[in-house]
Amino acid sequence: MLYMHDLWVNWFEGEENGYNVCRFHEWRKEDGIELIDQIPLVRVEHDLFDFIENDLQDLPLSFLQSIRKKTCVKKNQERQIIEYAAVVTNGTDVLVFDTLGYSLPVKKSRLIPRQERLALEMVQGKVPDTYIIEESVPKEHHILSLEPGKMAGLTRRERQLKQLLMMALDQLRHSDHPEEIRYWLTEWDPIQYPYIKHLSTHEAWDRLYEETRHGWSNQHEDLCEKIVKGQPFFETIWQEENAHQTQHMKSQN
Repeated sequence: MLYMHDLWVNWFEGEENGYNVCRFHEWRKEDGIELIDQIPLVRVEHDLFDFIENDLQDLPLSFLQSIRKKTCVKKNQERQIIEYAAVVTNGTDVLVFDTLGYSLPVKKSRLIPRQERLALEMVQGKVPDTYIIEESVPKEHHILSLEPGKMAGLTRRERQLKQLLMMALDQLRHSDHPEEIRYWLTEWDPIQYPYIKHLSTHEAWDRLYEETRHGWSNQHEDLCEKIVKGQPFFETIWQEENAHQTQHMKSQN
């Protein structure tokens, strides 16, 4: 088995979509970067790589057994063994995962570019290990887990805010004040008000969702800022993302 050493990782926990496991250029100073002393490197087939990267289901038992207790980290000068963790690659992309002792990839990370290149070089010419994915549930994308294409080309901040907007829209759909839906659709597209006022609540929400789930723009950002106002949990996420943006802009100057 191949091993990598002194690996820098930036864990994203509980992410079922690979687009939320940020690439190195999107890592932030506030992220908790960790160092792994030793970890196995496994070349797998594309299906299993995609399953690990873009899902949160049980991994093949034979795969877990092959990597069991082969990862170690040092904490407070003590060597700790990790139950199930590995670097996986399909020959073109690389990902690290840790199951936290479970059977699914709870924590995921990308690698820094130098270590990513090293991983790809190490498996060059190596035949992928074959593992059968058993009893998996077909993945379904929805408002709180958008298709990768809906997040393509967006920055980390834009993806976070878009997810925040989708959370707010999902809450709006179940609101006790259905008239709010037509109000927010009008905020989104005021020119269409004469038409919007005749829409049913269901039609108005469907239209708002359909139009906002594509891309990201100043129009999206304005709607997101307004719709989360007065909702402490959502406002906190909004403020944190804007604080990161401010810090980033200062560091650029």
